[in-house]
Amino acid sequence: MGYRAVIFDLGGVVLESPLHTIARYEREAGLPQGFVNRVVVGSGPSGAWSRLERGELAMEEFYAAFEGDCERAGARLDARRLFERIAEESVPRPPMLEAIRRIRRHGLSAGALTNNWSSERDGTGALRPHFDAFIESCVVGLRKPDPRIYGLVCQALGVAPDEAVFLDDIGANLKPARALGMETIKVEEPLAALDALQRLLEIPLLA
Repeated sequence: MGYRAVIFDLGGVVLESPLHTIARYEREAGLPQGFVNRVVVGSGPSGAWSRLERGELAMEEFYAAFEGDCERAGARLDARRLFERIAEESVPRPPMLEAIRRIRRHGLSAGALTNNWSSERDGTGALRPHFDAFIESCVVGLRKPDPRIYGLVCQALGVAPDEAVFLDDIGANLKPARALGMETIKVEEPLAALDALQRLLEIPLLA
């Protein structure tokens, strides 16, 4: 069918994956593998991480709250240092930026849909010019996988869900998009994901 827009997650898709940074931090700090993710998932919508991504906590409030969530789960970590590391290592992937340029040159719209937090060091501001719509969880007060946030990005782009392709590195974030009618691509290896996208769009995206 004729797609009119491509929607990109940022961390793990357009930017290097924070999941890799978190895994390295866990190893260096002697934490169990996957500990941070288990705390995020286990604490649910009322946990510090979810509240941060919905814009309900400032960074300074978050550090103490998240460290408390971790202690209740059985381990201690330095939340400030973890997030400094994430900020330092969240650099753009050049092939993704080039693909976005080519998508827009071919007349399609590009949207960003990201779970993020308000920080001077998060690096997302420089990405804004690359997109026609830029939906951040901490701004709109919703976070993936809440179906409403997918509706917001489609509305901002002026497309129906079935006219869009969505790329994310987390499977749970792709399910609501598929349920709404979007085509989805899970990003495990960036170049492989872009190859799948270019075959879907029939536009050359890889240099």
